Amino acid sequence: MRLEQRLAAGDEAALAECYTVLGPLVRRQAGRVVPAHAVDDVVQLVFLEVWRSRRRFDPSRALEPWVLAIARKRAIDQLRAEARHSRRSVPLEDTAGVPDATSAVDAACDIREALAGLPAPQRQAIVLAHFGQLTQKEIADRLAIPLGTVKARTTRGLRRMRDLM
Repeated sequence: MRLEQRLAAGDEAALAECYTVLGPLVRRQAGRVVPAHAVDDVVQLVFLEVWRSRRRFDPSRALEPWVLAIARKRAIDQLRAEARHSRRSVPLEDTAGVPDATSAVDAACDIREALAGLPAPQRQAIVLAHFGQLTQKEIADRLAIPLGTVKARTTRGLRRMRDLM
């Protein structure tokens, strides 16, 4: 039986073989996209997702493009997560342009009111993304809904909040 068929059938040895065969390629691809310190994390996420998604894989198709597509998505997710993290941390010497506490409280109240005006599914997606610091994929997994639904709820909710504010 071919590697693709064994993996789709749930053979754990096939996952180990897949890692041996495609691991270096995934590592190189991830290394082109993410910083060196994050490559191992991305590779681990890729093969975790390969195993979890094996039932969706069509064994009549090539394994390599499927795995590399997953690698590309996880590398982009990693970049976005790092960008979110770097935007959140402001060095103390850069506080000159930070608004005073009163305007920050007013802005927080406006945001809270706008969130309260959203339908519950949109509010939930936005709260998990921005305050829970979850990716859209993580939100979809947590709520057991399709990724596209999370994206639509988030987009619609943010548009509606903009109109409310």
